[in-house]
Amino acid sequence: MLITDTQVHFWEAHRADQPWPAEEIGKKTFVAVPGARPHREEPLLADEFLGIMDAAGVSRAIIVPPSPVGDSNITALREAQRHPSRLGIMGRFNPDAADARRQLEHWLDQPQMLGIRMTFHKPKWSGWLDPGALDWYWSACERLDIPLMLFVPGEVDKIAPIAQRYPGLTIVLDHMARESQLRDDACFADLDRLLALSPLPNVYVKTSAAPCYSSQPYPFANIAPYLRRIYEAFGPQRCMWGSDFTRLPCTYQECVDHFRIALDFLGPDDREWVMGKTAARVLRWPEPAAQPG
Repeated sequence: MLITDTQVHFWEAHRADQPWPAEEIGKKTFVAVPGARPHREEPLLADEFLGIMDAAGVSRAIIVPPSPVGDSNITALREAQRHPSRLGIMGRFNPDAADARRQLEHWLDQPQMLGIRMTFHKPKWSGWLDPGALDWYWSACERLDIPLMLFVPGEVDKIAPIAQRYPGLTIVLDHMARESQLRDDACFADLDRLLALSPLPNVYVKTSAAPCYSSQPYPFANIAPYLRRIYEAFGPQRCMWGSDFTRLPCTYQECVDHFRIALDFLGPDDREWVMGKTAARVLRWPEPAAQPG
């Protein structure tokens, strides 16, 4: 089974030639939203993470540049180009940038760039999901066949109109659209809002960071019923695993084994899809051909 981690943040410390946004300078680490588990303080790059992947049996990973370091994808592009068979990118994109339309036309020409990842958990971004706010952008991504990963905690209801209006647009909902500051039953109290999107064939779910939403240790048994409901609604070919490694409350091996072994409702074929095949197909990142034995 070829395993692909669809969520890992790579970043470097703030420096003059590659600055962080002014409001983030001086922070040792970053938090997705107040109350969420913070990411580790130390930056993470490929030389370290590839060894961690190897030890856990993970073949490939998708770099998701973190929002606090700004909209630059320089670090991700450099790291992925050093390891093209193992690293892909869902890059950050600012649709309000002066040259946004020009950038979008050639977005997938960038080496190892698989699509775009957007976050909507801060007020400065939340308006982008409102009706009519980004029609040009959704339409262009549909036309250019650019997959999108969207983090929409508390705003999942705004996805259906977009998915329905642009049926050719690939939408992957990060972290199961959960709110990062919540845990256990409270975190999944509004799960029906996510499951209501399951009839839309262009909407996929990234079951990433699952251990972060449980206060229990491995195998995080209290959230298994919720994960099963997601699996039953969307099916294995519309779900993809990811770790969000830098804020895990457990070991990386435990995060991998949670889906690879512990969830007993996943059969062998299901696991292959969730752990790698879905991402390969949806993000058009073909798995390497098996070598003759």
